[in-house]
Amino acid sequence: MALDPAETSVLRHLAELGVDHEIMPCDPDLADTAQFCAAYGIDPGEAANTIVEIGKSEPPMYVACIVLATTRLDVNNAVRRRLGVRKASFASGDQTRELTGMLIGGVTAFGLPAEMPVWIDAGVMERPEIVLGGGSRSCKIRCAPSALLAITTAEVVEGLANPIPSEPEAG
Repeated sequence: MALDPAETSVLRHLAELGVDHEIMPCDPDLADTAQFCAAYGIDPGEAANTIVEIGKSEPPMYVACIVLATTRLDVNNAVRRRLGVRKASFASGDQTRELTGMLIGGVTAFGLPAEMPVWIDAGVMERPEIVLGGGSRSCKIRCAPSALLAITTAEVVEGLANPIPSEPEAG
């Protein structure tokens, strides 16, 4: 089976970095984090999402942020301030594909454009292992969080994400 070009780029980057990892095949229809975790028995606290952000400036600034699925990226404060812009937002699916070659549900820090900064929420580094996109919606990558630090533009950022508030119990 022919690999998606982005998936091929990701696998090449992983090989170049020499990081220990496992490729986990995935049904593309179950690639979004909540569905993936439920279908494959993955703890959402182990799932790490790679989210491309755009700092609204001329020219625009881009960053890939990695946060646990149990947290919410702090776009309006942490990302905006670190980028030094007045406004930041999530890249759309089309913008993400144009910038990375990857579809939402498969975006990963590996295989990104060499100049794109990668910010990792400090909480990600506390996990023994993480599962993140594999470059396409057909696979995921399981690795130690420290593998992300092999990426030359990677940086651990304290407070990049906040816990998702739990729903109050009815009663």
